[in-house]
Amino acid sequence: MKVEVIGVTGLPIIEEGDDLAGLIVESANSQGDPLRDGDIVVISHVIVSRAEGRTVDLSTVEPSQVAERFAAFTGKDPRLVETILRDSRAVRRMAPGVLITETRQGFVCANAGVDKSNVPGEDIVALLPEDPDESAKRFRARVRELTGREVAAIVCDTHGRGHRDGEVNVAVGASGMEVIRDRRGEHDLFGYELKVKRTAVADEIAAAAELVIGQADEGIPVAIIRGYPYDMSETSSALELVRPREKDLFL
Repeated sequence: MKVEVIGVTGLPIIEEGDDLAGLIVESANSQGDPLRDGDIVVISHVIVSRAEGRTVDLSTVEPSQVAERFAAFTGKDPRLVETILRDSRAVRRMAPGVLITETRQGFVCANAGVDKSNVPGEDIVALLPEDPDESAKRFRARVRELTGREVAAIVCDTHGRGHRDGEVNVAVGASGMEVIRDRRGEHDLFGYELKVKRTAVADEIAAAAELVIGQADEGIPVAIIRGYPYDMSETSSALELVRPREKDLFL
């Protein structure tokens, strides 16, 4: 198997209302890597959020008393904390410099996914898309309209991990593919039947894409994964990757 990870270069600064799929198709064509059937397009949530108008100007935010208290404890900007709380279902953990919440979409991550990096403007932050799975679905439909190609799409974000240092890219939105490969019932090299093996392929693909997607000054917010033989699906979504609270051993 040969799998390619191709960074999409030459994209402009994305603004609200931009045709994100159109710009990505155009950039991929310009660099000589036009989209093909079966490609997986991995897109940083920040540019999806910017295109969808999911940004907040912190200068317009009035912090609540709760936000002020949490900000004093964590050392964060009270306006940022207020923005995080507004986009959260619950606060899971706090420590100096750390605020872990459960987002309205159901993800447990730092700062509810609110992101300052790669967002133009001193006080502007990007929220997660309102419905990242729907964002991925719309992207695929637009690509199909523009090119006739059938691709899968992943909206990604960088998350920390509770019991390992460092961060890794994960899927917060997905469309066109099964996000989990259920391998139960298969047999390993020595004939042992797999009992619990379920691979989070959407997260693995998102992590692979981050090898070329830039978190700093690289300016590459999109990657094409080519050659990976995934299972197609019109119903699977990134929310399947969220472990239900009743199965969370570390609450």
